[in-house]
Amino acid sequence: MQAMTSSSKTIGPPARLATQADLETAITFLVERDVMLAPLAGDRPALRRRPDGFPGLAAIIVAQQVSTASATAILSRLIDRFPVLSPETIRAAPDTLLREAGLSAAKIRTIRATAEACLSGSLPLDRLGSLPSEEADELLTSVSGIGPWTAEVYRLFCLGDADALPAGDLALQEAARSLYDLPSRPGRSDFTALAERWRPLRGAAAHLLWSHYRRLKGRAGIIANPTDERSRQRSRRR
Repeated sequence: MQAMTSSSKTIGPPARLATQADLETAITFLVERDVMLAPLAGDRPALRRRPDGFPGLAAIIVAQQVSTASATAILSRLIDRFPVLSPETIRAAPDTLLREAGLSAAKIRTIRATAEACLSGSLPLDRLGSLPSEEADELLTSVSGIGPWTAEVYRLFCLGDADALPAGDLALQEAARSLYDLPSRPGRSDFTALAERWRPLRGAAAHLLWSHYRRLKGRAGIIANPTDERSRQRSRRR
């Protein structure tokens, strides 16, 4: 991927998607790399960001395996009950309040495990942004109930990693099927292989594909692959 040049400086692809301008720059590079993305680039998607740290990760856990509308409603109820969403408040919270917010038993276990990992220091959320992506993913997925999708979405939305790709996301896979006229929706491994052409901007490509999915289906798309998280949980129980 070649850098854009001007008379005063050379501009390379952004490593972080911290601002809308970063996403715009990344999309410009992507279209040069893969012309199939050009039809999607006319209507530039808004940058998706969440706060880093525990509040952002908790919001992504809430979004596992549910629609965007459901996740928004549950998160709103959770924040109503816990205005300061922190590991300490989750540790002290009774299950009844978490259930009233709409969290399932599995998500209560996951958010509690995440809180304990943060408090024990085994999940140093404040350092993840400075670590290689593989190491950050390993730390995140070491927590019971957090699988690859959650880890990858956290790096993309909360850390702004321009190359983070939630490859198990069904909406991304379906958008890719439509865009590339594939005979069937690619699975995680096939979609990961297809996405190699977008490195190091796979996270920016995900923004374009989510926007494409929304136009296709008439609804916002960020859908975790249920097997992505559940298989992770099953492997830990063996």
